[in-house]
Amino acid sequence: MADAAIAKRPTNLRRIAAACMAGTTIEWYDFYLYGLAAALVFGPQFFTAMSPFVATLASFATFAVGFIARPVGGIIFGHFGDRLGRKSVLVWSLLLMGGSTFAIGLLPTYEHIGVWAPILLVTLRFLQGVGLGGEWGGAALMAVEHAPSNKRGLYGSFISLGIPAGLVLSNAAFLILDQVTTNDVFNSWGWRVPFLASVLLVFVGLWVRLSVEESPLFEQAQKKQQEERDRRLPVITVLRRYPKEVTLAAGTYIANSGVGYIVIVYLLTYATSVLKLPRQQILMSILASMAVMATAMVVSAIVSDRIGRRTVSIAASIALVIWSAVFFPLMDTGNTWLILLAITVMNGITGTLFGPQAALFSELFGTSVRYSGVTLGYQVGALLGGAIAPTIAATLYEVNETSTLITVYMVGVSVISLLSFLGLAETHRRSLAEDPQAAKAPQAA
Repeated sequence: MADAAIAKRPTNLRRIAAACMAGTTIEWYDFYLYGLAAALVFGPQFFTAMSPFVATLASFATFAVGFIARPVGGIIFGHFGDRLGRKSVLVWSLLLMGGSTFAIGLLPTYEHIGVWAPILLVTLRFLQGVGLGGEWGGAALMAVEHAPSNKRGLYGSFISLGIPAGLVLSNAAFLILDQVTTNDVFNSWGWRVPFLASVLLVFVGLWVRLSVEESPLFEQAQKKQQEERDRRLPVITVLRRYPKEVTLAAGTYIANSGVGYIVIVYLLTYATSVLKLPRQQILMSILASMAVMATAMVVSAIVSDRIGRRTVSIAASIALVIWSAVFFPLMDTGNTWLILLAITVMNGITGTLFGPQAALFSELFGTSVRYSGVTLGYQVGALLGGAIAPTIAATLYEVNETSTLITVYMVGVSVISLLSFLGLAETHRRSLAEDPQAAKAPQAA
């Protein structure tokens, strides 16, 4: 009944969905820009004194710093999001992310300031990670907590749509620059343009976000004395009351994050340096696959509202295990159409996993600690998956100069996530106004 009452609140759901998607699009644009630059230019620009392979590893290592910072950001923003509200915290996360990205575009290189160049790059990357650490959880809750109970998956999927949208914008920016500039111009200053342009997107995101209302479930929870006490240290509370949920939530995201970043970050290096393919071909293949990813997100979310998050996620996880085994063998053929097929199907599968995720994670935790719980599960999974995946992939190829070990790694992390989904109970019929610990839904057969 509580969910129904909240669903009748006069809130413009479309505006909420647009605000959440706009913010996540901008934040993922910023985050992906760094990944692309790490694969294409940061090695020679900021790690000049190293050999090409070591410079590439160092560049991917700085990429990983952002993932290390994301749980830190999740704890910080989750704490204040559970105490002060979702809306204000989302504004600050957007400002931190946007400011850090803009500053990267102004950074002098190793040639100009020596060792301070990589130090400042790592610092700004860390701040990027802190900002993103608080973004996804807050945006997910704003969408899911406003939504009618039978459409939580659908509205939550709009948060995930920010991922392909941000990736399309960042890839398109580099692709256009690659077309209109020479290699010398691109490596000299052209790569800075997308970073500097992000400030315009931040202003748009702030304008949209400041126009939405606070989550009604959060406002309702503020009135409860026990929940007020819990919110003083929500991260401690969530770890004490929901250790299984945090652990399994993180496990479910390891594969999507790890495999996903191999495809969108490491693959650029692999395709250009190992397969000797044009950079534009891989960028265009990734861009073309985003329509499939976005469609898969929405469709899987709608289906999860009807038959359950767990059912949809387990089916997609099985598909991910299978496709991880054939992905690099298809890439290694060098055939344009098989490469496009490999990337498109992979991003379609990961999109299917992303679709129900916001609703699934939100349904695992009580309102008073939901921001902290959702963010911890998501960002720890990202740290264990995506943070190290490009570096591991580069190292595994260096070991035996084939993609075989990378394939084994991708299959392994996919199995971990499949087992994590199997360990979760079904959640799509739960009331967000109730404590899941008090009334757990029975696990699906």
